[in-house]
Amino acid sequence: MAYGFILDDHTSFSAWRPLARQCFLADRAPEEIEWRCASAETTLFDTPLVAPTPKNGAQPPVLRSKCLALLRSILRHADQTRFALAYRILWRAQTEPALASIATDPDIARALHMHKQVREDTHKMTAYVRFREHGEAQNGRRSFYAWFEPDHYVLPSVAPFFSKRFVDMDWVILTPKGSLAWNGETCAFSPTPCAKPKLSDDIDQLWKTYYVSTFNPARIKTKAMLSEMPRKYWKNLPETQLIPQMLADAPARVAAMAAQQPRPAPAFHHRLQQRRADVENQKGTDSALREVHRQSPK
Repeated sequence: MAYGFILDDHTSFSAWRPLARQCFLADRAPEEIEWRCASAETTLFDTPLVAPTPKNGAQPPVLRSKCLALLRSILRHADQTRFALAYRILWRAQTEPALASIATDPDIARALHMHKQVREDTHKMTAYVRFREHGEAQNGRRSFYAWFEPDHYVLPSVAPFFSKRFVDMDWVILTPKGSLAWNGETCAFSPTPCAKPKLSDDIDQLWKTYYVSTFNPARIKTKAMLSEMPRKYWKNLPETQLIPQMLADAPARVAAMAAQQPRPAPAFHHRLQQRRADVENQKGTDSALREVHRQSPK
């Protein structure tokens, strides 16, 4: 007989917590509990899992806020071993209260790395989701759809961001890990995986025009660009289709800029310079008058 649970891939901290508590109250050490993901491949050696029975009078686990926050974060990660890692940290933290602060500990180092990846995935989603208008406005509210491919289960984490920022429109964000839908009042999360839809609207061309107009061929920093926007996001962004051609054309554009003859400054430039000179002269006059007044006998 083996103790453990079979969990859905999108199982959150709030769903995992009572199961971990049950294992702890049953006094089952981490090596006695098996945490399986429902999507994991089954083998002939997999045995049926049963939930452990809590012992009478057992004391519940206690965690410091830092450790609790770390567990909440790593359980949004896509690594299928995250449940076992979280329970091991919970178990150890009972005799090592400051465990979450020991960055060199192997379990904590791994958890911190997972936390960093979840945080970056959350940031990238808030930065690179592109909404496209869909259908006609209903009751004065326009409808939008977006497609994104997060690495981890971060949809519930980003829901408040999108709900507050795009409160005046109805929208749906579809991903392979579920979806978010906002109707002006509530934001609904569904764990059902979505297929990539065909999305486009008239704003795509406007956005491309803006992107090209702000591109500076003399200040190309490809490594910095890729560190902020890795190539895996390019396929879902309208402007990134233009990047290869813009990079190819950059040397010629820079050469043309260098060869361009200087042109006279526009008329307003001279008026602006004269206005600045008048202001400076007035400041000098006021300063001289104050000095004369200061030195005059009273």
